[in-house]
Amino acid sequence: MKISGGNVRPDDDLTRPASGPGELPAFTGPVLAPTAPHEEEVVMTLPEMQAVACPNPVQANVGGTIRRGAILALDLGTSAGWAFRSPDGHISTGTVSLKHTRYDGGGMRYLRFRRWLEQLDIDAGPIEAIYFEEVRRHAGTDAAHVYGGLLGMLTAWCEETLVAYQGVPVGTIKRFITGKGNADKAAVIAAVQAKGFAPADDNEADAIAILLWAIETRGGVK
Repeated sequence: MKISGGNVRPDDDLTRPASGPGELPAFTGPVLAPTAPHEEEVVMTLPEMQAVACPNPVQANVGGTIRRGAILALDLGTSAGWAFRSPDGHISTGTVSLKHTRYDGGGMRYLRFRRWLEQLDIDAGPIEAIYFEEVRRHAGTDAAHVYGGLLGMLTAWCEETLVAYQGVPVGTIKRFITGKGNADKAAVIAAVQAKGFAPADDNEADAIAILLWAIETRGGVK
């Protein structure tokens, strides 16, 4: 029947008849299914999200706090020594200059250091852990300021990228590489050369010694 107004009685037939003169055409479109119930919210932890985004555990932080990959050792300073063991076991060493130029602002040294870390991680990483010489006393105020700024940038970058980091006391490094905790720079260089390396200066030699310590002791575990 056609409903034109008024109340509908319980016994009325509400089935739309075939179209007739003056009536709307019968509905012939698809029947829509009822809307699905609201889906339950799924909460995932950071490791779970990383596992979904990157199933390869070599590239993702799936089950822990650090990634699997390379090890970097640093002697922080204006001329920073570095030693790097790639994921395939190859070791490379050198120094990176973080000196100011006459046009640099006060923070450019630290920004250059961060960019260097980021590029190294992209080109030869991923970096799993960083070990650095932990200096408790400096000869001058300027050196202390530079070390503190670089250390702050390094630890902030490691926290942001989930890279493990650890400071190694100076005496521990010297005792490991030379057998004496108070060895001088020349003795450290000579000990590193005896291991088959050719450091350009004491900064690079310190970084090599830190890397060898980290590899042999597994970061001080052994």
